[in-house]
Amino acid sequence: MGWSLDRIVKNGRVLIADDMMEWDIGIKDGRIARLAPSIPASEAKERPVDAGGCWVLPGVVDAHVHLNEPGMGHWEGFAAGSSALAAGGVTTYIDMPLNGLPPTVDLRALELKLKAASEAGSAVDYALWGGLVPGNLDRLEELHRAGVAGFKAFLSAPGGEGEEAFREVDDVTLFEGMARIAKLGGVLALHAESESITSRLGSRAVAEGRLSARDFAASRPVLAEVEAVGRALLFAEMTGCAVHFVHISSASAVERIHKAREHGLNVSVETCPHYLALKEEDMEELGPVAKCAPPLRSEREQEKLWDAVRKGRIDLIASDHSPCPTELKTVGEGGFFGAWGGISGAQSTLELMVTEGTLKRGIPLSRISRMLSYAPARRFGLYPRKGAIAVGADADLVLLDPNRSYTLQPEHLLYRHRHSPYIGYTFGARVTATLCRGVMVYELDRGILAPGKGTWLRHGGPAHTTGRVDAG
Repeated sequence: MGWSLDRIVKNGRVLIADDMMEWDIGIKDGRIARLAPSIPASEAKERPVDAGGCWVLPGVVDAHVHLNEPGMGHWEGFAAGSSALAAGGVTTYIDMPLNGLPPTVDLRALELKLKAASEAGSAVDYALWGGLVPGNLDRLEELHRAGVAGFKAFLSAPGGEGEEAFREVDDVTLFEGMARIAKLGGVLALHAESESITSRLGSRAVAEGRLSARDFAASRPVLAEVEAVGRALLFAEMTGCAVHFVHISSASAVERIHKAREHGLNVSVETCPHYLALKEEDMEELGPVAKCAPPLRSEREQEKLWDAVRKGRIDLIASDHSPCPTELKTVGEGGFFGAWGGISGAQSTLELMVTEGTLKRGIPLSRISRMLSYAPARRFGLYPRKGAIAVGADADLVLLDPNRSYTLQPEHLLYRHRHSPYIGYTFGARVTATLCRGVMVYELDRGILAPGKGTWLRHGGPAHTTGRVDAG
């Protein structure tokens, strides 16, 4: 018998563009081949996937994760990290360049990163960021030609140690790097905090023995973010470089980026689930498990950030998943300042944003999905293959049960080190299955089903303009 399809996803409420449709999805050769109100099960060679009671959404595209291979897999590598991502409904991620040894700042390091990913295996598809650091300007073109998704730079010290540690850029390196990236047609992702402000305030606090979570937050004020954003926007205007601002935590910075875009700059803005779900006082209550940079902000600042989401001024949401061994998330002699900064949260992004955004605040599911899937895929050259449920796109799908609430416990997590600031949080929806290119890679009751199935998505085109969440 000749089957026209490999698999069918049936009985779900499918998010197609901005509408929920009670349609079936026919899959052939890893891509969506048909969308129809009903597709007979007899047309597929495999048993259908019953999505009854679930929303069927495009797989999440997490543009900001830190998986620490090569050299730092004991923190978290491709196997564990990608498994957690799959369990959270992520079907594509873009790995940052800084926490591997060596960091991905030249072609040799990129090859080592790809070798580590191949040997460890990724449960879902992935792309890779290259780095812009002092001394590697002449390496940018080789990284671009090799297929990195873009480049990442820090305006404040990232905190690594040793000769190979990833370093922040000075203004000359930033300007010259942006000019070169613009000529390549690439995009620069920026950690925008002023080093002169944060280092001075941080050193003063430590010297005076002010080592609490509140003191840490005060050492990295909104001012430091807004100043760095303004400087980068000036350089972007002068060089024509496409810029993506990562993990923006304040509405003031969002507004500056929005105005620059209205004046024609190719800029986009990302925020993270922790800025939308956690507040400054949570750092005190939870401890270093909730430490990140920029730090968590006040409730007032958080509500202004949600208002920016409602207005469509934030392009995308990414996890900034930054894992480490649990023993580094403790308060020692250096107080809160001495603990590792970075939040383990990639497994919870979709469930958290649907709970906080749609179920609690009434923000349309389509808007949340666009910020998690379409916008990052569009911005970083992965659309139309990724980011939407459409004929011809990869069959990257997540089944989310909106009636299955649960309280997160450590045993639910697939990270190498099972800590998260969301432990004890009750989600209003739960991922029950994830398909990557038509393959069931995760089911709630059975765990990871296809380890190593993911492939590298080599980037081959120019940076796209931002995938606006209010676009049609």
